[in-house]
Amino acid sequence: MTFDPSSLKALCFDVQGTLVDFTTPLIEAGEALAARRQFDADWPEVITRWRAGYRAGMDAFLAGERGWISTDTIYREALDTLLTDYPWAQQVSAEDRDALNTTWSRLRPWPDTQRGLSRLHSRYLTAALSNGSMASVIRIARHGALPFDAILTGELVQSFKPDPKVYALAVRSLGVAPDEIMMVASHKYDLVAARAQGFRTAFIARPLEFGPGIAVDVTPDPTFDCNVTDMEELANRLGA
Repeated sequence: MTFDPSSLKALCFDVQGTLVDFTTPLIEAGEALAARRQFDADWPEVITRWRAGYRAGMDAFLAGERGWISTDTIYREALDTLLTDYPWAQQVSAEDRDALNTTWSRLRPWPDTQRGLSRLHSRYLTAALSNGSMASVIRIARHGALPFDAILTGELVQSFKPDPKVYALAVRSLGVAPDEIMMVASHKYDLVAARAQGFRTAFIARPLEFGPGIAVDVTPDPTFDCNVTDMEELANRLGA
């Protein structure tokens, strides 16, 4: 670790993938839907493509190719788009699609998340800093009993990470200097962008973010202030 943890006052956390597992709940929801409607589908493939469509929707906004819309809408649009490639989609009603879309608000914390976050919350301000909608992140936090002092999302500035406006939102909302905040994420682009705004950075390796057998970049990066394998290790490193 390259700095004194006592200089920190707040930790900001990416949510999807970093604190919660989105792949498993989405696959389970898809399989339950297929069982009800009596069709077969490769749900790991569907979820991988759905997540890619979500990222493409955000990137289109960041590139100035479309106006801002919430991630809830991006998810729903991406779902409709990808389902056009599957014959069984004729059996999936609009109501089914709406219900499947709400799964993004009921994601499951990783096994280390609650205890590690609780320990960190006992010493530091803790805030979600997510690209998710306010409604979805509030529900994720409630569903997973995640102890945040604040929930901040790109929706509040109508943008998405890695736009500097999202990190500035955290500085303004928490009332601390950028170098008194540590951004915690399993996505390196997020940490690189936060570091450019003066934040400290912690990388958490999440090898199962996209499910078993799918490659994820979990290589420690010495340019980040911390590289850890889970939230409990981060709490240990930061003296919580």
